[in-house]
Amino acid sequence: MEKKVIWGVSVRELLCVLLLYVIAAFFDHTAVWFSEGGYEAGASTLFGLQPIFRGGIIQYSIFFLFTIPIWWIIFIKLKKWKLGSRLMLHLIFLPLFIFPSQQVYYTITEALDWYHLTGAEAVWDLYNNGLFYLIQFGIFHSYEHYKVAQQKLRIEGELRQAALNSELAAIKAQLNPHFLYNVFNTINASVPPKQEKTRQLIATLADLFRYQLKASKKELVPLSEELEFVTKYLELEKARFEERLQVAINVPKELNNEMIPPMLLQPLVENSVKHGISNALEGGKISITIFKEADKLKFEIADTGKGIKDKKKLFGKGVGLSNTQLRLQKMYQSQLELLDNEPQGLKIRFSL
Repeated sequence: MEKKVIWGVSVRELLCVLLLYVIAAFFDHTAVWFSEGGYEAGASTLFGLQPIFRGGIIQYSIFFLFTIPIWWIIFIKLKKWKLGSRLMLHLIFLPLFIFPSQQVYYTITEALDWYHLTGAEAVWDLYNNGLFYLIQFGIFHSYEHYKVAQQKLRIEGELRQAALNSELAAIKAQLNPHFLYNVFNTINASVPPKQEKTRQLIATLADLFRYQLKASKKELVPLSEELEFVTKYLELEKARFEERLQVAINVPKELNNEMIPPMLLQPLVENSVKHGISNALEGGKISITIFKEADKLKFEIADTGKGIKDKKKLFGKGVGLSNTQLRLQKMYQSQLELLDNEPQGLKIRFSL
């Protein structure tokens, strides 16, 4: 029942709309039938329906067809507009719904020699058309508000759980990196001077843990420090992949003092290494581009790997992307964008 039919509408939602139309048509035309004193007993029927009721089927089918484009414009095409602006559009769409739908209905019923209100009574059809328009779109807007509220509650619950997990991770991080940082320095001191490369790798790894320890105690750090951390991480990866891994960092120096959450870039870079470079025999290139536009800090992490068709599955393969997504939502109401890189690979974008 939750299967989507079209434009994000589920089977259950579509059935509820159809039920609304059936109920509205029944009560509308039953009231007309009684006001007219019932229809003539000898009048022709269709499937046992009096003409006045089968006319209701035609009328509300016309309503449904007129509703579809208006609903699509307001709830799909202009979904990002403010509610007040979208409500104002009903001042335009209401008469476009009332008068044409009445004329189409009258044209069809007259061609079939079916009953419809005439003379001064025809004004009631205009009234009913307008009333039904207001009722149905009032329900649609209320339902949209309900869905948005439910989504916010779900996201808030996820963010609270993520915050709790982060707090627990921070507690653990205060012990593990500090201990490992000291151990690495001890090991580094015991390595013979001739093995300078090994000493350098251990020192770089120790620096990573030192930054992680610092990051667990701060909400924001300068961009320069985050980039230094990512650079050291990539140095260790280059020791593993050698010439298979190429790195390009494009960041203007004037952005070095911009404050960002710590440990924000590393999970994204690690994702590019893991899912982009490591799976390609020929290796590839990872580029980090950061620039400022319209008072927003724009980030782009791209790789030249094989790319991924189903990008949504990436969020379920590890905690790195998922946690970063939640942090961005909580702190900046921002989203990670997963795009195809050119000529190949994956590109991750976000802004603060």
